[in-house]
Amino acid sequence: MLPRPRVLLGSLLALSFVAVLVVQAYINAEFTSDHVRTEVGDQAGVPAHILKGGPIINTTGGQESTIRLPARTIALTFDDGPDPAWTPKVLDVLRKHDARGTFFVVGSQVARNPESARQIVDGGNELGLHTFTHPNMQRLAPWRRQLELSQTQMAIAKATGVRTNLARFPYSSRNAAIDEANWRLIKEAGALGYLVVVNDTDSEDWKRPGIDKIIQGATPPGGQSAVMLFHDAGGDRSQTVAALDEFIPLMKARGYRFTTITEGLNLSIAEQAARAGTDRLENTEALTPLPLNPAAPAHDEWRGLALIWTVDLADGMVTVIAGLFLVVGTLTVGRTLMLLLLATRHARQRRKPGWSWGPPVTEPVSVIVPAYNEKEGIEAAVRSLACGDHTEIEVVVVDDGSTDGTADIVDRMRMPNVRVVRVPNGGKPNALNTGVAMARHDLIVMVDGDTIFEPEALRLLVQPFADPTVGAVAGNVKVGNRETTVALWQHIEYVIGFNLDRRLYEVMNCMPTVPGAIGAFRRKALAQVGGVSDETLAEDTDVTMAMCRAGWRVVYEENARAWTEAPATLEQLYRQRYRWSYGTMQAMWKHRKSLFDSGPSGRFGRVGLPFLALFGVALPMLAPVVDIMLVYGLVFWELSETVAAWLGMLALQLFTAAVAFRLDRESYKPLLRLPLQQFAYRQLMYLVLLQSATTALTGGRLRWHKLNRAGLTPRTPSPEPPGPVVAPIVDTWPPSLDDRPPTPRGIGRAVAPPVVPTQAAPQDLHERL
Repeated sequence: MLPRPRVLLGSLLALSFVAVLVVQAYINAEFTSDHVRTEVGDQAGVPAHILKGGPIINTTGGQESTIRLPARTIALTFDDGPDPAWTPKVLDVLRKHDARGTFFVVGSQVARNPESARQIVDGGNELGLHTFTHPNMQRLAPWRRQLELSQTQMAIAKATGVRTNLARFPYSSRNAAIDEANWRLIKEAGALGYLVVVNDTDSEDWKRPGIDKIIQGATPPGGQSAVMLFHDAGGDRSQTVAALDEFIPLMKARGYRFTTITEGLNLSIAEQAARAGTDRLENTEALTPLPLNPAAPAHDEWRGLALIWTVDLADGMVTVIAGLFLVVGTLTVGRTLMLLLLATRHARQRRKPGWSWGPPVTEPVSVIVPAYNEKEGIEAAVRSLACGDHTEIEVVVVDDGSTDGTADIVDRMRMPNVRVVRVPNGGKPNALNTGVAMARHDLIVMVDGDTIFEPEALRLLVQPFADPTVGAVAGNVKVGNRETTVALWQHIEYVIGFNLDRRLYEVMNCMPTVPGAIGAFRRKALAQVGGVSDETLAEDTDVTMAMCRAGWRVVYEENARAWTEAPATLEQLYRQRYRWSYGTMQAMWKHRKSLFDSGPSGRFGRVGLPFLALFGVALPMLAPVVDIMLVYGLVFWELSETVAAWLGMLALQLFTAAVAFRLDRESYKPLLRLPLQQFAYRQLMYLVLLQSATTALTGGRLRWHKLNRAGLTPRTPSPEPPGPVVAPIVDTWPPSLDDRPPTPRGIGRAVAPPVVPTQAAPQDLHERL
């Protein structure tokens, strides 16, 4: 259906989009299975001196040792940051009391808040790794565990220019809680050159138990040293900040000193070396004093830059999607409320007892049927038109260079009020203008060659012309071939998306389209706007907009029904809607100057065009974010909440659909397929709009696509008629009045038409479909 380069480009864009969403889910730690605490398991394989040792664990170079801080030494450690709001407040308290701490940071937070990370280092504090997405490391594959540490190291390198030798795993606690699974993780980290830090005391500030409880939980017993656990991110940390402001001076008054982990480690190494009288320590042979915040290698900074850009891109895209989701939700709710308010108001007005357009319109009507290779449906269409119950009907079939004998079929029907005009192929607008020029009457009805009118449809369609301000009338188009799922989906769309909208547009006096399948016009109005233009592929929308700008009212007559053959395959549907949407965009662009006009043109430009652009183009193009958020939510968010949100949107659509079907007096049964339509049909319409917009923006040209027709009713075979062709062949434009064949006065319509045996009466057809 689409040229290969566009398919490839579209696929690449879709894959890129999905990749960014997956990255966003990763950095937001939304793979929920990775973030589950595990109970302490078997500890048989963990050395006893590790379980009873100090909070700094060294497994580098094959060692298995621990170190405690010197007596009356406290190392304040903070997990889960940096946070743009709370980390600076914690740093202010440390600076106020001349204390420093160690911040075990989450890499994704560093990428999002590099300034906060720089403030930590600039204040003389140090950084440690707390993984990139805060997962439970026991649940990850080895490559993923290494990635969590290396990505955090790169983010730190770019944000601060330093690196770190310290790591702390999420959900870890004291030495006594280390089991065999965690011990394997600690040895893996040691092989990568990291010292793993646990804690001696836990303030449990994440519970927000109150300042006193936090201080009580952090205080070490009897002058012992301690690595203390606090948090500077993950929610409201006002209690943590207040507790630190009391805790630090309280501990200093008791003779404690505050250091970073590395400073305390180096003090312990120095003290043990002094006591032993040597620089070689038992169990810590390979450990030498470590530098505080050593400089990061240049290649880590470059990799960190790419990482931060990726995080920014993913965050930005999801922010945009979330914003668009709110916009789509607001527009959808707003449109629904407007439809329910104005469309039901329109319906109530029309159904009031005694309501009418005015005196009955009995003026003769000329029906123009442009036809190009319409042999499947032309006979039924012409018969339904010529046999309508209006007082006087003239049917002008303009054969636009057909090669399948369309004109011959109409000739063989030999109906007295039907004429055939043959012209070289010049397109639908040319055929319509030719028909208008050949028509004898001032009320013009334009009909597609595959459309079947109900007996009273033509009479009802022209009744609004009793109002002299009405220049055009839109009829009620029904899908006749509802046997296939694709056609049934279109039936739902016609009732909800077209007919219900036309009620709204009439009340707002900005009807953008009189459908080509069934529409009526005053000749005077057509002449005023220059006839049917061939400058766009949506000639019906183009001429309707021109009439609105000229000050004519365009109304909707719901009781004038015509049955059309909808595309039966997705490919045919795609081609039709591609032309429709592209043509509509062309018409909107053509009439853009009305935005700055005065009078009726300005009113249409400032009401009709924005409304159509917002709800006819922008909303359908933005609607995919609803499906994107649904899929994203099903994979990464709470399943129940996501399903509930989607069901809410579906309920709103079903309610709107039910109102539309009730107003159109249609059976509700097709609405059972509406949920399925959301997963297939709607996605196709997204692609149509996207390709149409791309074609319009790039200045591409789209040719007319002829749809394959099967016909709503079988065609009646007839023998070749004797004698010459009834209508003359018109090879020039415009035709002269002398070329019009004379018609006996008093003949308005066929009074005794031949019966089509295989065609049900229109009302029976309606009931059957």
